[in-house]
Amino acid sequence: MNGGIKITTVLLVSFLLINCSGEAQTYPDEAWSNMEDPANEGWGETARSWFTNYVIDSTNITGLVIVHKGQIVLEYGDIEENSYIASCRKSVLAMLFGKHVENGTLDLNKTLEELNINDVTELLPRERKAKIKDLIAARSGVYLSGANGGDFRRYAPERGSIDPGTRWLYSNWDFNTAGYIFEQETKNSIYNEIESQLAIPLQMEDWNKSLQTKSGNDKVSKFPAYHMWFSTRDMARIGLLMLRNGKWKDKQLIPKKWVKEMVTQRTSYEEAQKSVPVLKNDGIDLGYGYMWWLIENTGDYRLKNAFSAQGALGQNITVFPEIDVVLAFKTKSDYRRGNSIKTQMEVLKRAVEMYDPD
Repeated sequence: MNGGIKITTVLLVSFLLINCSGEAQTYPDEAWSNMEDPANEGWGETARSWFTNYVIDSTNITGLVIVHKGQIVLEYGDIEENSYIASCRKSVLAMLFGKHVENGTLDLNKTLEELNINDVTELLPRERKAKIKDLIAARSGVYLSGANGGDFRRYAPERGSIDPGTRWLYSNWDFNTAGYIFEQETKNSIYNEIESQLAIPLQMEDWNKSLQTKSGNDKVSKFPAYHMWFSTRDMARIGLLMLRNGKWKDKQLIPKKWVKEMVTQRTSYEEAQKSVPVLKNDGIDLGYGYMWWLIENTGDYRLKNAFSAQGALGQNITVFPEIDVVLAFKTKSDYRRGNSIKTQMEVLKRAVEMYDPD
């Protein structure tokens, strides 16, 4: 009788260990592993062939990776070359905020006035009330030009007409200033933080800090754009870290709570489209969190709760939590080719349409 109890207890403990180890997930080491038979996991050979042909024939993508359950199921183009990732930089910065918010170095409720932030054009008293959390949600109410272009400032209302936090507008002034404040408060450079928080612990294969550089018109704004260069396969590592709620193997690199904060809706797709009507034409409805785009209003379960880092010309990291998938792709700007946001959204939809676990 006692022997039977012991055996049962051992079996029960073994069962619990196996089934409670949801963290026993696959991660790449120094190199990615390719899934042995993607078709067995829902990625049919014909579907993958059609998708690849679409990418070749209908896009200007230069590198693409699809990761499922921590392994590559499809890759296309040059996934090793480092190139400019445009506004994906903003989502990367948001990730760096996490540990500093958690330890109190960065107080999201501090105002621009408290932080002694001013610019080439003086901030108005109303604008000085904007908080860090307003900047990273693109809701500052400050409608000054950023040091670089590539935003929706043309849709801005009159300066001083909006209270901080009450209206969304995708503005590089907000994002660049957030980067400046990050460095001011942490007393470290964004690029050093990428290296220590992401590149080294994620074992990025192609990270090169010497490529990273800021730029901008300092006669317009003293807050430069913190541009970034990554390879497609290293972008996929960033996406996998987000998919795993900030955990990489046995280490919590980004606080789990902060990952949730980044992808919590701060702006609905309805509000975003009201502020920037051109967003209605993109093919997928996008809301906004803390410097991450949120896929909303979709009937496809594979797209539910998905979120993206997106950049001009066709730079993208999208995470699909419902199906354990990361998609990363880019278009190298040196080739003078690009993809519209609408094309990027079509790539997202076609990528998940390949997946049929039944």
